[in-house]
Amino acid sequence: MVVAYIRPDKYFDAAHDQLQLINSYAMQKNLTIDDEFIDQTSQNKRLQERHNVTTYFQSKRGETLLVYDVWVLSTNMEDLIEMISCLLKHDFKIHFIKQGVVISQQSSTMLVLGLLDQLRVKLQQESKRMIGRPKGSKSTSKFDKYISEIITYIKEKKSVSEMARLLGVSRSSLKDFIDSRELKQVAFGSLLPKTPKNAEQKVIDNITCTDNLNLQLGEK
Repeated sequence: MVVAYIRPDKYFDAAHDQLQLINSYAMQKNLTIDDEFIDQTSQNKRLQERHNVTTYFQSKRGETLLVYDVWVLSTNMEDLIEMISCLLKHDFKIHFIKQGVVISQQSSTMLVLGLLDQLRVKLQQESKRMIGRPKGSKSTSKFDKYISEIITYIKEKKSVSEMARLLGVSRSSLKDFIDSRELKQVAFGSLLPKTPKNAEQKVIDNITCTDNLNLQLGEK
């Protein structure tokens, strides 16, 4: 089973951004998404409070998991390590789409550490500029909760008027939302991302060390 896991966050990327890349990636890799989990739990919640997530993943084994980026699993490093460890223990293959890499039980330790380090660096960068409304934070829409249904309707070639009736919303507002989020392109995978060459090695090469640690290692 192929599962798409989406968790929007105001500091990083909204659900529609993740869906855009996940859908395009699945089309590119000839994968059929069997289930879609859109997790609306606040990023402030720790893993032990995210019962719907832990129950869902504990019930599965050997699945293929499509995730937009590392932070989607968690922005807490302790929780992230626990999630990745448990998913791999349950024989998941996790596709981190933005990085263009797949990790499994057979993956190198350096690749997994590189992904963890990417999040560490990103969180450090965000904490330095988080004054008021974070720079680059994503605007939300009342239609965000309907994204899965809208994409399904588009694939079924329903008109905007039909979709608006089914959702009980304004046709003009819905059309603006679909256009602004490029959901037609998302639905048919026309926004295919380019998988970087040597993606795994790039993740490893981008591991950063503090100046003091670099100096100590150099002295040795």
